[in-house]
This record gives sequence, structure tokens and C-alpha cells, in this order.
Amino acid sequence: MPELPPLPEDPSVDELRSVARRLDLARRSRELDRAPAFPWPEYRALGEAGLLGLHVPSELGGRGWPVRRVGVALYHLGYLAGTTFAKLSLQPEFSSVLAEHGSADLVREWFRPIVRGETLVGNQITEPGAGSDAGAIRAAAVPDGDHYLLSGTKSEAAFATDAQAAIVYARVPGPDPRREITAFLVPRDLPGVHAESPAGDLGERWQRRGTVRYDRVRLPGRLRIGDVGAAFDYVQHELTREHALLAAIYLGVARASWEETVRFVEERKVFGRPLSAQEAVAFALVADGAELEASWLYTDRVLERLDRGVESDRDAALAKWMATEVALRTIDHAIQFHGGRGYSQELPHEQRWRDVRSGRIAHGPSEIMLWVAARRLWPRREPKSGETRPSG
Repeated sequence: MPELPPLPEDPSVDELRSVARRLDLARRSRELDRAPAFPWPEYRALGEAGLLGLHVPSELGGRGWPVRRVGVALYHLGYLAGTTFAKLSLQPEFSSVLAEHGSADLVREWFRPIVRGETLVGNQITEPGAGSDAGAIRAAAVPDGDHYLLSGTKSEAAFATDAQAAIVYARVPGPDPRREITAFLVPRDLPGVHAESPAGDLGERWQRRGTVRYDRVRLPGRLRIGDVGAAFDYVQHELTREHALLAAIYLGVARASWEETVRFVEERKVFGRPLSAQEAVAFALVADGAELEASWLYTDRVLERLDRGVESDRDAALAKWMATEVALRTIDHAIQFHGGRGYSQELPHEQRWRDVRSGRIAHGPSEIMLWVAARRLWPRREPKSGETRPSG
């Protein structure tokens, strides 16, 4: 049998394995790819098991784990069942703007139910003309007494027709365009909210991304999250954690494909010898294993720095970029070396590749990850009023 390097260790691993087996998460992940739907039963079960909001403070219903421990747990969820349920576990993290800057009432009404797996809240920044250039957002929330009138269109929105509400980023008109972007908690059942059915995606189909239009939606002022114009600052802090945690997920997913392929090529005979005896195959898999381990060590260092409060936006961006590239290359080799079966839906590699492929785009494209790092390497002036900056 091949000698494999150890997986990252944490006391939570046995619990994660037990939950993954009990809920049959690997099988459910493949079912959700073929028949996309939001997995409400598993979402609620993860909430009941305390596996939503691992980083959320205990006073808000979470476990309050350090970021590094959360990263190890997500690595193992990715390893056991692909990206689906690892990212599902991260839903409270994706709504941390609400937890950290929303009013006590909003946290009680909307955030705590996310941690329990009772409520789903989406995040809506992207628009037809504003993706990485989030400063180009055109959705507007115009003050109207103690309310706001929200108008605009959000595209590529995860859970467009499934979430009960969304954190929507829109401009509140003011003298400085750089200080207009503001976050709001918008329930989907308000008059004027129109969510369109998803068109279908290459991977991570369970997220059922779609378009949401807001037609003069009347928002009470209490639904504003934090200060007017402060949303960019809130999001940048949240994204740094997200980048490092997503890196851990992608590496866990790729590790599963790598292990399965290492074992397979030892058993598969070609020209009278194990496939592992062919240098073209063996060298590629050895390199994949080294890159997976090196990428994890880099990501692990970033997670530890985040726990120490060290500024890590550059390192977290590079961790996500590196993990995505290494994972895709590793899974691609798994598909290749399994031959025709690797290309089929009979094995999980093709879905893993499609799901991880989102990492080059979602939560900040790879190009923006490198831009963040370049900005640290060659510091530039801050944008002037009216200029925009990439969002990753």
C-alpha cells in the first residue's frame, strides 16, 4: 500500500467523520449536483450538530473556535464530502457582516437562526455591470423619511429563490462616491423583490444562482447594517477570513482525489506493470502531493496569523489563489489517470473539478487575488474620489 502523508489533525475530526457518515454527505453532494436544490434537511442537521458557525462566538450560538481550527475542520469536510457541505457550514461566516455590525434586533431575528440552520441569508454584491469592480455598483437605496427605497438588479446571486433574505449592497447617495456603499438586510417577501429562477451552473449547482430585481422596495431604517458608506470596510475584513477558509476546503477536496488516484494507479495494470511504475504518472502524482502539502502549510500559516490578529489580506489572497490552482491541477490528473471512468459521472472527480473551478471566480477571482498581493508588493496611493477599487 502507498505511504500517504498524514492529514491535518484536530480533536473535531472524529465528530466530523461521524456526522458525514450519519448524513451520508458524500452521496448527498452527488445527488444535489444531478438534481439541484438547497439541502434544507442537511442544513438543519448541521445546525443541530453545531457545525454551522464554527467561528461564531458562543454568545451568538456558535462554537467560537479559532480560525485555524475552523480551517482544519473545513479541510476535512471537503475531504469527506466535497465543497457542498463545507461551504454550507460557512454560511454564518458569509453573513458575518450582519453579526458584527447589525443591530441587536437584526442579530436576534436573522443571524442566530442561520447558526441553528433555520434561516438562509444570501449575499448580493454582484450586478450585471459590477463584479470585481464593486465600486461600480449602481443599486441605490434612497432615503425616504425613516425608510429607504431600494432599486437595482443583483446577478449571479446564490440562493436567489431559496434564501428568506439577503444582505444587499447598495449606494446611499452622498457627497463622496467612495463612502456610499451600504449594507442592508432585505427579506425576500417584501413587495418589489423579484427573484428569478436560476439558469444552471457548471458546478456547485445546489447554490442555484439567479438574478434578483429590486423595484422601489421600501426598507425600514432598522434593516440597515452598520453605518452608511461603511460596507466596503466591513466586507474587506470578512473576505480575508473567507479566502483562507476557502483555500482549506479546496485542498481537502483535492486531497481526496489525490489519495484515490494514488491507490488506483498502484492497482491498475498497464503493459504488464502497475500504472504507478510509469514515470509520467508517478512523477505527476508525486508533484501533486508535494504541492498539496506545501499549499496547506502556507494556508495553515495564514490561519494562525489570523488568530493572532496579524494583517493577512495579501497572504489569505495568495492562499486562495494557490490552493485553487493546485487543487484543479490535482483533480485534473485524477480524471486523466482514471481514464474514461475518470471523465464519467461514475467517479466523483469530474464533479469535484467543476465545484472547485468556482474558486477561480467566486469570492474574488484569481486575478484579483494576485492584484491584492501586488498592491502589497508595490504600494500605491489610495483611489481619489470617484475612482473605484477591485473587490476580492
